[in-house]
Amino acid sequence: MPHTIPLLFEPVADGEVRARAFAERMSQRRTVREFSPRPVARSIIEDAIRTAGSAPSGANQQPWHFVAVSTADAALRQTLREKAEEEEREFYSRRAPTAWLDALAPIGTDANKPFLEVAPWLIAIFVQPHGLTASGQVVKHYYATESVGIAAGLLIASLHLAGVATLTHTPSPMGFLNTLLRRPPHERPFLLLVAGYPADDARVPDIQRKALSDIAEFL
Repeated sequence: MPHTIPLLFEPVADGEVRARAFAERMSQRRTVREFSPRPVARSIIEDAIRTAGSAPSGANQQPWHFVAVSTADAALRQTLREKAEEEEREFYSRRAPTAWLDALAPIGTDANKPFLEVAPWLIAIFVQPHGLTASGQVVKHYYATESVGIAAGLLIASLHLAGVATLTHTPSPMGFLNTLLRRPPHERPFLLLVAGYPADDARVPDIQRKALSDIAEFL
């Protein structure tokens, strides 16, 4: 039998109010590509990662690792940008099919990623398809990608609630992150999350989100 402890669960009387307030706050979340260099307290990033680490995971294996890179290491940030833009130029000029580029056109993205140096934090999220014991034995992780995806969502939501804007960046391939951030081969880059305050003159594409009736049904 597994060892268990009592569940710590705090019932709330205003669940409907909280759910609506959270939905309204999250509806204001937008992906930002123009960041201010204004510092974001490390404690905010730490607490957001703690929240991400509370995500459910297959067999509770917690197959994730987060590397938070501040602007303190300017040389590292510059190299990260150079490597990412190198992959992005390949993507936009050679790798991406026309249909994909057409889908991106309304967003207005291109291979230039100045936010990789400007934003106060980059959070590299790694997924561990398997782990290693102290003796080097391979341990398979179950539902690793799904688990890390949930953790990333909690991280984004936590930062938004703290007033910090984010951008999900996925240059492909991202193997350079293992090298630059000194992560082991059994970890795979999942996402590079840019975090900071928006620039004063930041603008975002005029897009709409699908209505509840378009994304859900109740039986």
